[in-house]
Amino acid sequence: LKHRAGVYMFVGVALFGLGTIVFGLSDNVELSIAALALMGAADMVSVYVRESLIALWTPDQLRGRVNAVNMVFVGASNELGEFRAGTMASVFGAVPAVVIGGIGTLVVAALWASGFPQLRKIDTLDAPEHVTRG
Repeated sequence: LKHRAGVYMFVGVALFGLGTIVFGLSDNVELSIAALALMGAADMVSVYVRESLIALWTPDQLRGRVNAVNMVFVGASNELGEFRAGTMASVFGAVPAVVIGGIGTLVVAALWASGFPQLRKIDTLDAPEHVTRG
């Protein structure tokens, strides 16, 4: 990614949410597979940007702590997501749980993109000049 990395990150999250909605509503195998492929590709873009920003933008003296906090959130996200999905599926059914999860992903992407404009405006993944390297 040469430019607009922050936008690509949020677009990746939004496409993941959109793919989730399509997957939840689909009753066609080919469309479901395409939605899953979109979700995987979009997730890879957003993860790539996030992990690159952490690695390249975090000052040396903070990198260990930042990575530790990131790993706690990454490690817990699957379990929390599974709990949310399972609970919602038991209350509303599987299809509504998937669709609501996709809608929630779109809402969170929009809220974070508007709430953190400095993150959305990141252009390149190159380390900014204020990051000191040992």
